Amino acid sequence: MISNYKMLEQINMLREKGQNELNAITSTDQLPEWYHQYLGRKGDLTSLLKQLGTLSSEERPVMGKVINEVKQQLQESFELRQKTLKETKLHQELEIDDLDVSLPGRPCTTGHLHLTTQTLRIIYNIFQEMGFQVYEAPEVESDEYNFQLLNIPEYHPARDMWDTFWVNDEVVLRTHTSPGQIWAMREYYPEPIRVILPGKCYRFEQITPRSEHQFYQVEGLTIGKNIRLTDLIGVMSEFAHKM
Repeated sequence: MISNYKMLEQINMLREKGQNELNAITSTDQLPEWYHQYLGRKGDLTSLLKQLGTLSSEERPVMGKVINEVKQQLQESFELRQKTLKETKLHQELEIDDLDVSLPGRPCTTGHLHLTTQTLRIIYNIFQEMGFQVYEAPEVESDEYNFQLLNIPEYHPARDMWDTFWVNDEVVLRTHTSPGQIWAMREYYPEPIRVILPGKCYRFEQITPRSEHQFYQVEGLTIGKNIRLTDLIGVMSEFAHKM
């Protein structure tokens, strides 16, 4: 049976040896090995705890308390040494590297809406102030809505002016926003109508610096009693003034 004095001597030797070796460590890479040797599950302190069974019942709790105190001391020393070495390493890297992470960062540039979206929103606001509602219609239309109901039958010469994107024999990508008038009239009939119809239009045309196969269009529709040409002139004049 190991004596109380003998175990206390082993504990003190282990504490001194562990502390000296920890103080001699100069790199964070060496810390894991030290930790496993002294504080790990199979480390030296754990081995001492296993020897408590060889002590008498009176000595066992006393030595167990001493071992736990030493373990706590070494744990605190380990954490302090780890922090010191990390700070030293960072300081050395900053001296070598031109990058100073302590400098304030550059603010990120703020994004903005696309110019087309900005322009459309300005147009919406102007017409909404005059009592118009923004009405969005489908971009994929039937031949009936895109042409026939707008007095452009199959053999009308106006069709020759537009190179249309045909999805099939009866469906097209709309060539103008006017089909939206049909949708609006059928939805709101018999109530008065005051809408603007914005959106994308498509023409199968050559792409040049001045033209694209896709463009934006905005048109208006007003239906009601006592609507006169002077109302149109007034609306367009107000729009031009605010735009």
